[in-house]
Amino acid sequence: MDALSSGILLLTLACIYAMIRRLRKPSVSNIPGPQPESFLMGNLSELHQGQAAVADFEWQTVYGGIARIKAPFGEDMLWISDPKALQYIYQTSGYNFPKQPERRAVSRLVGDHGLTWADGDTHKRQRKVMFPAFGGPESRALLPIFEHHAEQVAIRWKEILETAPEHSAILNVIQHISPATLDAIGEAAFDYKLGCLDNSDNELAKAYLNLVADIFARPSKSKILFTSIAHYLPMRLAEFLYDHLPGKGLQKARFNRDVAHSVAEGLLQSKSQALMLGKGSRDVMSMLVKANASENDLSRLTHDEMIAQMRTIMMAGQETTTNTLSFALVELARYPHYQSRLRAEIRAAKRTVRERGDVSLSVQDMESMPFLQAVVREVLRFHPVVPHTYRQAGKDDVLPLSKPLTLRSGEVVTEVAIPAGIRLVLSVAGYNRDKGIWGEDAHTFNPERFLHRSGKRGPTVGVFGNMYAVVHVSDVIFMILTTSSSLTFSGGVRACIGWRFALYELQAFIVQLISNFEFALTDDIKRLRRDNAVIMVPTLEGENGVQAPLRVSLASDAGC
Repeated sequence: MDALSSGILLLTLACIYAMIRRLRKPSVSNIPGPQPESFLMGNLSELHQGQAAVADFEWQTVYGGIARIKAPFGEDMLWISDPKALQYIYQTSGYNFPKQPERRAVSRLVGDHGLTWADGDTHKRQRKVMFPAFGGPESRALLPIFEHHAEQVAIRWKEILETAPEHSAILNVIQHISPATLDAIGEAAFDYKLGCLDNSDNELAKAYLNLVADIFARPSKSKILFTSIAHYLPMRLAEFLYDHLPGKGLQKARFNRDVAHSVAEGLLQSKSQALMLGKGSRDVMSMLVKANASENDLSRLTHDEMIAQMRTIMMAGQETTTNTLSFALVELARYPHYQSRLRAEIRAAKRTVRERGDVSLSVQDMESMPFLQAVVREVLRFHPVVPHTYRQAGKDDVLPLSKPLTLRSGEVVTEVAIPAGIRLVLSVAGYNRDKGIWGEDAHTFNPERFLHRSGKRGPTVGVFGNMYAVVHVSDVIFMILTTSSSLTFSGGVRACIGWRFALYELQAFIVQLISNFEFALTDDIKRLRRDNAVIMVPTLEGENGVQAPLRVSLASDAGC
């Protein structure tokens, strides 16, 4: 046999082998799912252009906890809210389900090559160095900072209301919450006084104002298509394109990067010098510098990675708390009886604190307020600030299911085989509204579900609320029945490292604002949207920018 014939034979055998391997790979074509909008866009317009989680709730109602959806050009993806499948992906398998590369490129826009971008061994290394700065004692020590900045908002609002008719005015509450939470994260994480609430001309304040909404909200079909097909580009090429393509959102991301880098360079230098002189602080960055210095050369974060963590912490710490708190105030305005009940509990706790001779509430005091804890858990469940996370299968695998699934062929299965490389949309919002976990009122804002539920109703997936919380009030012991956890802080190896940090900040602001003010709905709030801008932001239909207009009044006996 001559060389040409041998080559043709080998090529033919290789093609046959490739086809056999392809045919043997698991297929998801038998899994039911919605019809795609088009071959070009698949189902991605429904997922990203509509209000956050609307498509999720529709698919969950029709298909249950798993559905086959389409990426552009007919590629199969899986949408998943099934508790057992999510537990397997987040908790059991860990790094076997890496982030989709195109989503990592998006994460880099607001966090460089920091923790939200990293994966695999890089993520392990970064998380190991950062973890000591976000422990329980470290997070609890920051409560006074959060309380101070929450009080600054209260002072600002009181000044406005003192001259308003009947001490009441319509305020876009997020307009004041956003700079205050940025101030809080600046001081708590970096011991850096930003002064954003008092000075809107601050460069860093401008860089973070409406950041994710300006970059990601209401994406065009061309943006959705580019993000999806970036899956097939080398990571460096995708990042290069994001660095050079035109567009207002990308320009905002670059402005944010330049300003944040400038501030971070100065902070890192001062923190490093303080460590060398034996002078340390308890802010997150000081502890991060100290932890990094104690690592060996192979485990340390690079200079660029240290800078990246500042952007990551600033974005994650500010945007998530701001938007969650805004949605919390909207729900408490929608349900005045919950608002009144919470205010009474907060004021009773404050009286107890004064009677024992203390000035402010401690973490233990806040954790001893059952209804406050229930409200916090419910707003995190009902309005998950990150409605989706994105993964892909690192290898051929089998996903277990909580409920039997009827395939298109009519076969009923309790697990589904998936091929390596398939992209997965993990629905945090869908899981958080699963009626099998939360009951028939899963789509109703009801904090009392955490006071009166009993029994475990779903697999452990998230990091917050997986246990019974024992709450002591006077001589009475309450059990906050948190046996089912929301997935708002994610879970497993990629769970939010700063979840305690966020909880204490959220509670501090809720306590301060609810004890001093009453919130009521406005006509404009009827146009409220939950916009999907990678994270979920409040906007108004027909208008740009983040908005949450509520009628704010001085609460009776606000000095109590």
